Amino acid sequence: MSSTVATATAGTILIVDDELQNRRLLEVLLLPEGYQTVMAASGEEALAIVAQQAPDLILLDIMMPGMDGYAVARSIKADELTSNIPIIMLTAQIDREARLAGLSAGAEEFLTKPVDRAELWLRVRNLLRLKAYGDFLINHTLMLEQQVQARTATLQRFQSAMDATADSIFLIDSASQRFIEVNATACKLFGYSREEFLELAPSELTSITPEQLQCEFEAIIEENATGFHEEVLLKCNGGSQVTVEMHRHAIRSGDSMVIVGVLRDISERKLAEHRMYQLAHYDNVTGLPNRTLFYETLARMLVLTEENGMTAAIMFIDLDHFKNINDTIGHAAGDELLREFSSRLMQCVRVRDTLGRLGGDEFAVILLLPNGPQGALRVATKIRNALCAPFSLQGHEVTVTASIGITLSPDDAGDADTLLKYADTAMYQAKHAGRDTYRFFTGQMNTDMRARLKLEIALRQAIEKEEFVLYYQPKVELSSGRIVGMEALLRWERPGHGLVAPNAFIPTLEETGMIVKVGSWVVATACKQLAVWASTDIGQVQISVNVAGRQFLEGDLEADVRAGLSDNNISGEMLELELTESSLMANTNCTISKLRNMKQLGVQISIDDFGTGYSSLAYLRRFPVDKLKIDIAFIRNVISVPDDAAIVNAIIGLAHNLQMEVVAEGVETVAQLDYLKRHGCDQVQGYYFSRPLPATDIETMLREHKHLNLV
Repeated sequence: MSSTVATATAGTILIVDDELQNRRLLEVLLLPEGYQTVMAASGEEALAIVAQQAPDLILLDIMMPGMDGYAVARSIKADELTSNIPIIMLTAQIDREARLAGLSAGAEEFLTKPVDRAELWLRVRNLLRLKAYGDFLINHTLMLEQQVQARTATLQRFQSAMDATADSIFLIDSASQRFIEVNATACKLFGYSREEFLELAPSELTSITPEQLQCEFEAIIEENATGFHEEVLLKCNGGSQVTVEMHRHAIRSGDSMVIVGVLRDISERKLAEHRMYQLAHYDNVTGLPNRTLFYETLARMLVLTEENGMTAAIMFIDLDHFKNINDTIGHAAGDELLREFSSRLMQCVRVRDTLGRLGGDEFAVILLLPNGPQGALRVATKIRNALCAPFSLQGHEVTVTASIGITLSPDDAGDADTLLKYADTAMYQAKHAGRDTYRFFTGQMNTDMRARLKLEIALRQAIEKEEFVLYYQPKVELSSGRIVGMEALLRWERPGHGLVAPNAFIPTLEETGMIVKVGSWVVATACKQLAVWASTDIGQVQISVNVAGRQFLEGDLEADVRAGLSDNNISGEMLELELTESSLMANTNCTISKLRNMKQLGVQISIDDFGTGYSSLAYLRRFPVDKLKIDIAFIRNVISVPDDAAIVNAIIGLAHNLQMEVVAEGVETVAQLDYLKRHGCDQVQGYYFSRPLPATDIETMLREHKHLNLV
């Protein structure tokens, strides 16, 4: 069995692709796993190589000039000497017809271009392992005919090899539906001894009947479906359940057909995916759908209402003077208010309606109105009445009102973006009307639109007249207390208005696309500041720059960075780019390419507000990221809310396991600081150490060697 294991772990793989770049990429991906590779540029060359020295596995491109992948596969499978060589077809096509054609030609597996490294490794490993086990059983049958006395020793070697693997392995006789063999890993996973396992029927581990299981076995045998792959929930001894990734394959052993299965426990992975989904789609304070999930739900609901000729209402609800509660009682009380308000809000709507928290103190509701628009008026009245009773917040009795904007579909608009904009406009009209009221959107609501237009004009003039400035907030290393970098923050010195708060103009910059040009200016200005400090006694100081989603996707960020570094003769390591999860996931292939180009310049990459957006763990592993920044929403209650503490700890652990550093934003108290230090956070920034300051004040701070007292 030792030779079988060697084949499974260090096999020779033939790569067939007419594109040299594709062949080299696959070779680079396979070499770290110890595989030997042979390459062919055409189907004809591939067949010649197979005839000379059969490989252990073939990676076969479908679309090639001359002899295509289907023809190559059919030729190999038609030859008895090579028919057992597993084939993975590579294709950019994902349609059912292409896959059926590949299966008909004899392919066992498919990989979609561009190839994911982890998926390639797993599929190659599993196919080689299944082939090795199949080869072993075939050879073992022949050995029985020639040398009966060797059977016991061979079986012992087989059992030892099976027991040595980290995956659970089982062999089932398809006719009797009885286990023939299981390895030690399977016994440990399911809580049975080997003897107990051999007394079980495979159906006892599943939720299906023996008849249904027999149908599955017959399908595997009939289709010769090497790589019959699925995620299933199986039963363990004692009644517990485990989620596994299962690969099954049928092989012939004498007159019997044996089902070989390889199982991997993926319970922890599924739990992590669920947690990340919750973080990405649900608000961590109220548990309601967040903006992303609410938008997706609204889009689906609009399709439904259009098909059924129904009316829907979208309500924007904003708590009046919510900021005052945060400022006077504290953020913990503010979060408690949000939770209690969401609970009251749920009592005002029906089960079929949808609630969401869009951010801050903004909530939204989707109402289905089978009896017309008056239903929205009744719900708005219910919400206002629900707010009459005061809230008890940390010993304080607080009365809160809300401003509500309402828009109707299809009367006002039929698409999600427009309806949300109209509901937002109507909500601001309710605020302008004195708050604690509601307004339906009408065509006469132009006041806010005109104000918006005025702001846009002022921002365009600000760009031309260079009215923007950068403030800097220090980042402090927790191990030493030293300042190790700055975050550059955009401010607007608007004539006649003073210093404008960023939340008053940055959203408009982003919505209008002006953020692309302003973002380019921020990169250039930050690089100039780096050069100025480097030329003085201050020396080199790393500056991080926020990159908006539209700037990353629509602008030429790489050109801006190259120009900033080159024009100011500074090292790329001194510049850090902060991007949000949503902007990274907008176009993953493009994102990976852009980030790699930045990394080649030495620029550091961090994910800002991590945990508040959606990112796949698989892509996070592929992104060349140096740091994760924990959002202030988690830091704010890290001492008082166990869920927030758990999320912070999970992010720190995830980052460190992926060789990334962690920066905590919004640190305002010594208790927060102590907690983060105890749990291994690398850096912090926030008002506890310093608010954002102009460059001149930062220079004074740096020259005085101000540091954080960690005693």
